[in-house]
Amino acid sequence: MFKRLIWLEWKSFFRSASMGKSLGLKIVMGFLALYFIAIFLFFGIGLFPIIKEHFPEADPLLFVNNYVLVWLLAELAYRFLLQTLPVLDIKPLMVLPISKRKLVNFVLIKSLFSFFNFLPLLNIIPFGIFNMYKQSHPDISIIAWMIALSFLTLSVNYANFIIKKRFTENLKALLPFILLVLGFFLLDYFEVFKIGLWFGSVLDQIIETPYYAIIPVLLFIGLFKWNQLNLEGKFYLDATLKEQTKSADTKEFLWTKKFGDIAPYLQQDLKLIWRNKRPKTTIYMSLLLLGYGMFFYPQDSYQNNPWFFVFVGIFITGIFMINFGQFIPAWDAKYYSMIMAQNIPLKKYLTAKAALMSFSVVILVILATPYVYFGWRIFMLNIVCAVYNIGINIPMLLYAGSFNRKRIDLDKSPFMNYQGTGATQWLVSLPLMVLPVVFFWLFDKYVSFESGMAFLLGLGILGMFFRTNAINFISQVYKKNKYEMIEGFSQKGE
Repeated sequence: MFKRLIWLEWKSFFRSASMGKSLGLKIVMGFLALYFIAIFLFFGIGLFPIIKEHFPEADPLLFVNNYVLVWLLAELAYRFLLQTLPVLDIKPLMVLPISKRKLVNFVLIKSLFSFFNFLPLLNIIPFGIFNMYKQSHPDISIIAWMIALSFLTLSVNYANFIIKKRFTENLKALLPFILLVLGFFLLDYFEVFKIGLWFGSVLDQIIETPYYAIIPVLLFIGLFKWNQLNLEGKFYLDATLKEQTKSADTKEFLWTKKFGDIAPYLQQDLKLIWRNKRPKTTIYMSLLLLGYGMFFYPQDSYQNNPWFFVFVGIFITGIFMINFGQFIPAWDAKYYSMIMAQNIPLKKYLTAKAALMSFSVVILVILATPYVYFGWRIFMLNIVCAVYNIGINIPMLLYAGSFNRKRIDLDKSPFMNYQGTGATQWLVSLPLMVLPVVFFWLFDKYVSFESGMAFLLGLGILGMFFRTNAINFISQVYKKNKYEMIEGFSQKGE
């Protein structure tokens, strides 16, 4: 049965409308994975000599045990933030004579092959082999320690399963646990209760008595069974239906009527943002990341590299434009086929998207005005970057949207949600951020600072002047890719 399910996953990947984009993204992620594999492997090989060099009197294995708890908590934190849980479309399988337990076990076992479970082994195994080679402890004790650490890592995997299922939709409920961990950290820091040393002493017992390695194995089995029973209890189509419903938000944004023909489309976009968590999060993130310049503008080391301020200016004034624009038209994926079936001019649809992003750039550059404190050059550069965003980057984002094939479900949690993200989102960020920096750097290096600003400003104004022509061209591209986009948005895979 597992073989058949794996075969279904394989066909689902290669038959997806976004297969080319997914494959491209996986190739990029593959190179990134090789980078992290090299880092973890080199650290695992070098850990024993590093400890011996800096702490010659310490036993490396016992020394590492004192920091294992910190490592496990850090691993749980980055898994919660980065690891995507495996999914399985159960609807077509529920009418087949397949037991729930087999499907649940398939999902849980599938998670064991996560890249996040592989990386810690690149630390544990080389470090354990070094200890065996140096004869620091009996081989059986070191093997037991390696088994214990491996199963603790896998236990973190299933603990992350439980935490994400219970707290992703309600992060406030996670706050008491965060405060508890913070409390233990403070107790350890002020040496009231050294929980790290206590946990290390527990691992020391595994070295003394190798049979104690069965405890992490039992912990792993317990968390596996917990997840198994939890998922089986929710193995129904109506398991996620909410019992309570909130009153509908009737905000109509009537003030948009002054924008003429594109007013209905603007209203729909504003309602989409206002009523759904994930697009609304783009607003909060834009306001939060306005402070990005504070990390760079005060630093003397950047004053001789004004090209970097172009990157900051593009980022600050265009953060909403980038976060919202890179998923056009995937925001409307749920009813995109209906839009294409109606007498809705694509030109007006895209013009409304461009107007919304342009408005956001204007608002953000106004809010960035206090950066004038760091000098008029930075203030003027932010304005130039805003004009460049409006004239060049917005049409570029709209054009890139014609290659989007992955849908976004607006009712899903926005927290670390990568749904809809494909190769398009990765590739479009390069010209958005890199091109203006390169243009400015060339003029600043070979002509002057002012000429670099003038060139970017000129490009932005030209883009604004020819926006109608650009949108006409982009709308034709959307029409050409119409059916591929509809097919891609109809698929509910990640």
